[in-house]
Order: sequence, then structure tokens, then C-alpha cells
Amino acid sequence: MEQNNKNYMGPLFLIGILFFVFGFVTWVNGTLISFFKKAFNLSDTSSYLVTFAFFISYTIMAIPSSFVLKKVGFKKGMSLGLGIMAIGTLIFVPAAKMESYPLFLAGLFTIGIGLTLLQTASNPYATILGPRESAAQRISFMGIANKTAGIISQKVFGGILLAGGSAAVAATPTAHQLDKVVVPYLILTGVLIILAVLIQLTKGLPEVSEEQEGSEVNTKNKEESVFAFPHLVLGLIALFCYVGVEVVAGDTIINYGSSLGFENAKDFGTYTLWAMMLGYILGIFLIPKFVSQQTWLKLSAILGIIVSILALVTPGIYSVICIAVLGLANAIMWPAIWPLAIDNLGKHTKIASALLVMMIAGGAIIPLAYGALADAFKDPDKKYMGPQIAYAILIPLYLFILYYATIGHKKKSW
Repeated sequence: MEQNNKNYMGPLFLIGILFFVFGFVTWVNGTLISFFKKAFNLSDTSSYLVTFAFFISYTIMAIPSSFVLKKVGFKKGMSLGLGIMAIGTLIFVPAAKMESYPLFLAGLFTIGIGLTLLQTASNPYATILGPRESAAQRISFMGIANKTAGIISQKVFGGILLAGGSAAVAATPTAHQLDKVVVPYLILTGVLIILAVLIQLTKGLPEVSEEQEGSEVNTKNKEESVFAFPHLVLGLIALFCYVGVEVVAGDTIINYGSSLGFENAKDFGTYTLWAMMLGYILGIFLIPKFVSQQTWLKLSAILGIIVSILALVTPGIYSVICIAVLGLANAIMWPAIWPLAIDNLGKHTKIASALLVMMIAGGAIIPLAYGALADAFKDPDKKYMGPQIAYAILIPLYLFILYYATIGHKKKSW
């Protein structure tokens, strides 16, 4: 049941704050990858365990999170998620003192668990609180909050952790480098705890009912498996591909810039986020009035394919710019794929939403595969060669997203 503007603007503002939190703690990963690589002298593959530890928690915890939310409710679930995130950020303090990369990864995994609860609770709100055909527009506003936070976090943490460039980080003793994370993460812990309390005290945030989550008429046999819906199954794969390409574009660009010798590489991650911001702004004004969500998804996939090819064949800063432009291609993919995948699922909508959240695992696995390719093709004389060639992994992923945008989402039976 959709609410009028007056009723749902308040809850949407609160969800926007949560998306800001998502962005702040998620997009700092690109800075952490480069920082840990230098501090612990890691290979590309090992450095991308940062994204693996962070995003694999979504796969492990998505379905359990749906059970937790059913038990405690969405409001308490959000507070619980923020509390778990606070535990994860606090783990960074002993990890720094012990100089333990595995313990840092454990902290990132714990943060991811908390985020899984928050994502599972908040995404249905953005879809339900208003007309479904303009869901991409509302989620675009959430995306702006998310990416604004990401830009701030990369600027702040890049300035703290990567000050002086890669050479300066590499020349500093490990213990002194790791001490840099203590104060920022203690502050972040305090902020998360305060937010958890504020959400618990907030009045007027409605619970999401079964009817709201799955109000469409399910034309299939009510006893059929959720996997009997091809548009959902293919949507799961498309979302996996999308999260992978988004994380690769946002979290590898700093390492890539460093391999090319750019001293200002710590700022490159913000370029991708600015491009995503542009995509969200365009989405707000163009969807659905001038272009449908499906058409935008199709055009985004085509742009992703073209720019990925250009990133492979252009030199230096031009290749870096191509990776940043992928942010524009990726911006509206999540809000476009999500409604297409859960369309007409009826009572299966809740489990489908949990499965879709699990596909955030693309952000765990695909960057790790990118790192393995970067190591495999590394040339001692041309350090940039491996990281550049590894971007070829993006092309088949965008091709599948294009297939889903044109054909896959229309398939209603196997």
C-alpha cells in the first residue's frame, strides 16, 4: 500500500541518512586497499581481500537478516545493524595495535554484517514508499546521499592514511602507519552508536508489512519455488555482475593510479563517485518522465562496455578517466535491476529481496578475481600492465547486464 507524499517523506529522509552511513563506511574501502597494500606489503590479490571480507558478509547474512527483521521489526533491526557496525569499527583499534591484517579483515566482515541488516531493511522502503514506476528516482536520491558520503570518507581517510603519496606510506614503519586508523575509527564507532540510539527513539517510522512488500498478484502457482521465476534468477545474476563492476570501478582505481605513478592517486576514487553522482542526478530528472528504467539500464550497460574497452587501449590518465566514467554507467543499475527482478512475485517478494541482497557478493568475488588477473599479467618493467589488462573482466559482466536489460527481465517462464 503506497503512502502519500506527506506521510512518506519523513521515513524517506531517515532512510537517506542510513544510505549516507552506507556510503561512508563502504567507499572508504578503496583507500583501505591501497593503505593496507603498502603497510603490509601485499600483492594485488591479497589487498582485495578487503572487499572480499566486507562484501561476502552479505551472502552469508542476507537470509538470516530477513529472519532477524521478522523477529525484531525493521526499526529495531536498523539499530541492531548500526550497533554491529560499531563493533566492527572498534575492532580496528586492537587490529592496529597488533599489526594484524586478518583482524582488520574480521572488523570489515563485522561491519558488513551490520550493513546487511541495514540494507535488507532499508531497500524495500525506498521501493515501496511511493509509486513503483518511480522507484529508480527515489533510490537515486538515496544514491546521492550514499556517494556524497563516499566522497567525504575518501577525502578524509585518504588525507589521513595516504598523506604524502604512496612513497611516503611505504617508507613509514608499519606500526606508525597503522596508528593512523585508531582515532578516526574510534570517532566512527561513537557516531554509529549515537545513530543507533537516535533511530530507536525516532517516532513515525512504519513497519513494512507483507502486503507492502509483495502487493502484486502472483500469477504463478503459489506453491512454486522462488527459482521458478526466470526474471528473478537472471536478475540475481545481473545484480551480482553490477555490484562487481561497481566495486571494481570504485575500489581499484586508487591502486591503478598508484601503479601508473600518480602521486594524487588517493583522490581518484572520488572521481568515480562524482561520475555516479552525475548519473543519479540525471536519473532523478529523466526517469520515468523521459526514459524508462529498462531503457536507462540498457544504455548504461552499453556505455559500460564501450568505456571498459577504452580503458584497456588508452594510456595513462586517459585510462584512469575511463575507469572513473564507469561510475556514470553504474549509477542507476541497482535501482533499475531491483524492481525488474521482484516484479509480480507476490508472497515470494521477501525471500527474493534477501536473495538480491546476497548478490552483493559480486563486490567480494569480482574484485578478488580482478586482483588475481592483475598479479598474473604483471610486468616487472611495466607495473601498470597487469592492473590495466585485468579490467577486461568487466566486459562480459556488462554484456550480461545488457542481456538482462533487453531480454532477460521479460522472461516469465523457463
